Amino acid sequence: MKNNILKYTVLLLILIFTVPSCDFLDNAPDGEITLEMIFNDKNRTEEWLAAVYSEVPDPYTHMMKNYDAYADDYSPSAGWEPFDWDVISKIKGNWNSESPWNGNFWGNLPVRIRSAYIFINNVKPLPEQLVYEKDVQIMKAEARFLIAYYYYLLVNTYGAIPLQTWLSDFDESTDALMIGQTPYDQAINWIDNELKEVAKILPPKYLEPRLYGRATSVMAQAVRARMLLFAASPLVNGNTDADYANFVNNKDEKIFNSVYDAQKWKRAVDANKELINLAEGNGYKLYVELNDDGTIDPFMSYCNMSFVEFHQGNTEILFPRPSTDYSYMEGHAAPRGSQGQGGLGVTQSLVDAFFMNNGLPAISGYDATRNPIINTASGYKEKGFSVVPDRRKTKWIEGSPDASAAQEVNTVVPAGTFNMYVNREARFYVSVYFNGAWYKESNRYLDFYRGGVDGGPLTGSVWDAPQNGYLLRKRMHPRTNIKNGTRPYRPGILYRLAEAYLNYAEALNEWDPAQTTEILTYVNKVRERAGIPTYGSGVDQVPAPNGQEAMREAIRRERRVEFNCEYAIRYDDIRRWKQMDLLKGDFDGMNFDGTKKSDNEADPLSYYFRKVYITRAFSDKNYWIPIHQNQLDKNPNLRQIPKW
Repeated sequence: MKNNILKYTVLLLILIFTVPSCDFLDNAPDGEITLEMIFNDKNRTEEWLAAVYSEVPDPYTHMMKNYDAYADDYSPSAGWEPFDWDVISKIKGNWNSESPWNGNFWGNLPVRIRSAYIFINNVKPLPEQLVYEKDVQIMKAEARFLIAYYYYLLVNTYGAIPLQTWLSDFDESTDALMIGQTPYDQAINWIDNELKEVAKILPPKYLEPRLYGRATSVMAQAVRARMLLFAASPLVNGNTDADYANFVNNKDEKIFNSVYDAQKWKRAVDANKELINLAEGNGYKLYVELNDDGTIDPFMSYCNMSFVEFHQGNTEILFPRPSTDYSYMEGHAAPRGSQGQGGLGVTQSLVDAFFMNNGLPAISGYDATRNPIINTASGYKEKGFSVVPDRRKTKWIEGSPDASAAQEVNTVVPAGTFNMYVNREARFYVSVYFNGAWYKESNRYLDFYRGGVDGGPLTGSVWDAPQNGYLLRKRMHPRTNIKNGTRPYRPGILYRLAEAYLNYAEALNEWDPAQTTEILTYVNKVRERAGIPTYGSGVDQVPAPNGQEAMREAIRRERRVEFNCEYAIRYDDIRRWKQMDLLKGDFDGMNFDGTKKSDNEADPLSYYFRKVYITRAFSDKNYWIPIHQNQLDKNPNLRQIPKW
């Protein structure tokens, strides 16, 4: 019976795995492929392990539609809802436990976890094929890392999961196979311990490009650091909401501990500092490019941080996914007039979040009617148009037709630009395409007006246009050209060093807010690379936040900007901070129907004024993805996630 089960498992895995190279299947002998055949062959063994890696999320495609767009950074065209973009329906509130979720961690990840356990139980030295015991130990540690990582993804997504830390035999009883959910803290503790243990075995980095993307101790510590920050946060640390406090599994064990535990912040502090020390001690650092005078060029640094590979000097990358499908995102974000779909934008609230070039917030909040509260000290203006070009010291050549890398100073935006987009920090220009921005690959300025080359057409596919006045620019390679099929390679980045810095600063502020100097050290590292004044009392600095709450707000604002439109970060932040109200109500942008370069709100044809384009209806149930009803029907020991 067991041999039949193993045979079935192997065949099933072979059918469902999608790996870069499966030539061995084409050359396999006729008949059954057995575990013995696989693990007596170096290539087949390596391809089994590669298959285990295959569910590491693609930060460009997999999560953009199925996770990241739930947050308040991305703004995909509402007209794409019938075209497999059910994220639109979901953010409008049309989501229940029978709705499909295309991320499908619940269905996909356990298969990889099981295959990882099979690998651990069967991999062995093959000295005649140059596979030695030390190689086996590394590969086993990789498999253990992936098991822990996939369980982290599951618990981070659903909150309450069955944690099975062994390879079950299908001969076991139904009760043994259909286990219930594990208390949240217990699952976190197990994953944390596994990641710590494999970090002792795995190398901190690989220098050979062919090995890039395989598990390292830095990757293991990065997952720990992010996970423990989430576990210390308000959603799961002291959440007294009755639905959480009373939520139990099939054994009547409480899933979530509703009693606040400050020590969880200390664990997050320690984990993030361990990560920083390990990474920096092994040559990892923030990616920077310099101007001719040796100062940081924030435009080039923040832009190329997404594109330069590790072996080319971008050692900010802590957890990469070498193979990604960025063409999908680029096709949807490229402007319609340059043969893109032109409807993957960013929200107005993200535009509002960026700092001014002087390091001060442009907008300090919103009033009861959602109108922006302008921070007058920042110099921000929301009305009118600039009369002179905005020029900066940078080699970034994406801002104007006369820009050149040979020049010390280049135009970022031309005269006549809407004042909302003038004198903003470098990260804004690298992240957002707005009406009138220069689009170098088509040698023209973007035209988002109604009837314009990039805007909503007067007839036809109105969904292929920026429905709130913006397109995504961040991680869109500046040399991408949809017309001629040019899409330069870039790595998928799941975790980078800047996150470790801000994670550490946040956790330390919660654990020991008196350590202001240490906290600001790491916040200022990020601000310095961004080219904005650091916090402090010195010359050319901006005043430091005063007190724990002000520091908390400053760190959260910095995270919003630095990690905008990156894999999983913003939605996880909103969830763990219990700020679901940010995803409810009207979302506005520029006037989609505008045809005039005017900010006159009384004229419906003016383009430059705020106008509601979608109303979101997320609720407190959206802190977690629901378990699909068909899984509950299969396993009577499961309990649905609170509020679903």
